[in-house]
Amino acid sequence: MRVPFLDLKAQYDSIRDEIHGAIDAVIEKTAFAGGPFVTQFENEFADFCDCQFAIGVGSGTEALWLPLLALGVGPGDEVITVPSTFIATAEAISLCGATPVFVDIDEHTYNMNSDLLEAAITPKTKAVIPVHLFGQPVDMDPILEIAREHNLYVIEDACQAHGSEYKGKKAGSMGDAAAFSFYPGKNLGAYGEGGAIVTNNAEMADTMKIFRDHGQSQKYYHGMIGWNARMDGIQGAILSAKLKHLESWNEARRKNASFYNEFIRDLDGIITPYEADYAKHVYHIYAIRVQNRDQLISKLAEKEIFCGIHYPVPVHLQDAYKSLGLGKGSFPVAEKCAEEFVSLPMFPELTEEQIEYVATNIKELI
Repeated sequence: MRVPFLDLKAQYDSIRDEIHGAIDAVIEKTAFAGGPFVTQFENEFADFCDCQFAIGVGSGTEALWLPLLALGVGPGDEVITVPSTFIATAEAISLCGATPVFVDIDEHTYNMNSDLLEAAITPKTKAVIPVHLFGQPVDMDPILEIAREHNLYVIEDACQAHGSEYKGKKAGSMGDAAAFSFYPGKNLGAYGEGGAIVTNNAEMADTMKIFRDHGQSQKYYHGMIGWNARMDGIQGAILSAKLKHLESWNEARRKNASFYNEFIRDLDGIITPYEADYAKHVYHIYAIRVQNRDQLISKLAEKEIFCGIHYPVPVHLQDAYKSLGLGKGSFPVAEKCAEEFVSLPMFPELTEEQIEYVATNIKELI
């Protein structure tokens, strides 16, 4: 049996007619850059996230970058985040001219350890970016409380957490703004690059809309130096078509995670994902922790079971951030997890038989 890490074709086959209808509608209207299909998706996605505004952009990286710019983050400022994330979280901070400052993660949730946050705050701190890693929301209440005490902005990195919930609140609805990625493999994925920011702040929303369109609120009249961060019309239409299925796809992921848990939770030598009691985890990634990770991945591949690693090198140890002077041992929990993570196959169309096949082979190898 072959078990791919991700199967985008299976999802496409299930909604083929809807997708072709969406693309055809854009072509008929020749509304390719921004336009009505992006606006429609923005309205739908804002409603989905229980927010007033959504701003469609060209990627998740831009979705992280634009709210920082809109809040005035710039040279001399510091923004606190975690080293256990995709590098785009830190890149967005650096591209503002600010400095990323890291705090370690909680060993159970793999999200920001709020107990360490206050000690990382300095007079230069302007904002905090908690990352809802793998589809599980961060414990937001203590972070929001600390941020309020120190007059800091909070931007949620929800790029892996479409539809997840914290104490019944949708990911993205709690901070000053939130960033989502629609990279094709995400729980809600475009057929190319795409991203969105959600916020309840009308002034921020207006600033980001102007910035994404070369700083113009009226064609050829530029009130600021902006950027081309527009979402394509075709991506907006595709995302609208797929958004209707997101909740059922998330439930399928949660069901698949429960099957994995049933089969491998009690195996010695494996740590399965922990779902906090305050969270609705949507399992963008189902990451276990094991010793001898590379050997396990190699042996599973021989059985046509394909896994991934998210992420093998924490951001503070990347060559790109050598200038921060943060060596090994700076964030021991993040570093330990990075050496042990194995991302097992996870997508809504994964079958129980496939999961059992993966689990059986893991049992034999462990």
